[in-house]
Amino acid sequence: MMSLPPPVANQAFCDVSALEAGYVKAPLAWILADVGDDESITVPALSFLVRHHSNSDIILLDLGLRKGWRELPPGFVSYITDKLHFEPSVQQDVADSLAQGSTKPSDIKRVFISHLHFDHYGDAALFPTSRFFVGAGGRALVANAYPKNPNSGLPADVVPEDRTTYLDPEEWPPIGPFPHALDFYGDGSLYVVDAGHGHVPGHINLLVRTSADGGWVYLAGDSAHHWSLLTGKGKIGHHAHFGCAHANAEEAEKHIERIKALIEENPRVRVLLAHDEPWFNANKGGPAFWPGKIETL
Repeated sequence: MMSLPPPVANQAFCDVSALEAGYVKAPLAWILADVGDDESITVPALSFLVRHHSNSDIILLDLGLRKGWRELPPGFVSYITDKLHFEPSVQQDVADSLAQGSTKPSDIKRVFISHLHFDHYGDAALFPTSRFFVGAGGRALVANAYPKNPNSGLPADVVPEDRTTYLDPEEWPPIGPFPHALDFYGDGSLYVVDAGHGHVPGHINLLVRTSADGGWVYLAGDSAHHWSLLTGKGKIGHHAHFGCAHANAEEAEKHIERIKALIEENPRVRVLLAHDEPWFNANKGGPAFWPGKIETL
């Protein structure tokens, strides 16, 4: 069965809003096969605000880019700019985007980091009272952060040591096409989905119920960096110089197939990528961004 749990009486659900949190220009060959070496793509680094409809609990998924990204570990900055030719830019970070709705970082009770890449972990120092949640696969990466490991792309303060919970999906039950998911509130409104180790260890996605009658949003993080991978028109890139966007492309492809199954079996699921360029271009500045909300299907 690939279908999702049907709603129950007085079904709890959440509102989801997008937050702008920087941009990255990247070589397209890092993402897709069969494209030119000189082709590039500029994508948003999206954060998402999820507000529980009953208890008004507010969480964030990802913090996007930090304004001081050039102050990240120097070897890492050199790697992404000189080797990968990434061009990050941050006109508006996640805290600026929250302020658009008169929301302060102190209003955010929980921050989920989909995975520990620089365009997702942002600046934890902006959220001094929030509890952070990271996939268990990220624990070893944090323990080996810079400067302990001079080659790490993670600064020592990537997440607050005393306010971070590592989520181990091993015992989580399945939901729809996904082998492991945690019913976070216990009311069917928000599921933390194990995205496997394809992109990076500890990668998590969020499956959010957005209405009491069957609407959903699937926040897919970096499960795919381009929609052609989900439509089947594109294939994951493996470039001689740029490398691959995923640590394990074979496992990444398996998770992409699960998301395809989710879409095929559940017509009321809206899938959004962390770098969803077409959706962003169609919705930037509109009501899907905080303090507005993404319309449920």
